[in-house]
Amino acid sequence: MPWCSIAARAVCFPFIERINADGGYQGPKAAKAAARTGKWTIEIVERSAKAIGFEVLPKRWIVERTFAWISRFRRMARDFERYATTVAAFIRLAMIRIMLRRLTKPCLSS
Repeated sequence: MPWCSIAARAVCFPFIERINADGGYQGPKAAKAAARTGKWTIEIVERSAKAIGFEVLPKRWIVERTFAWISRFRRMARDFERYATTVAAFIRLAMIRIMLRRLTKPCLSS
């Protein structure tokens, strides 16, 4: 949906309320874009002041895990695509395949 406005995306994804982001999205440009939807808020996930060395940030592991799942697909392992819309389409296809595999997995608890 790269051709849709931010307000149109808010209508398409009514279940999104909060966007977790790292410090790179702290500026006014990202906050203004989220505010235009009228529903989304940006929550900056920061390291604690007491952290020494590497520390897993809260909620960040969800994004990292999703990127790892997507990168398992050969086409997504490298960035060879010319257009961003092509990349977005292949990410969508990869996520559809991941979700279909989960939905069709036989239930083992029965």
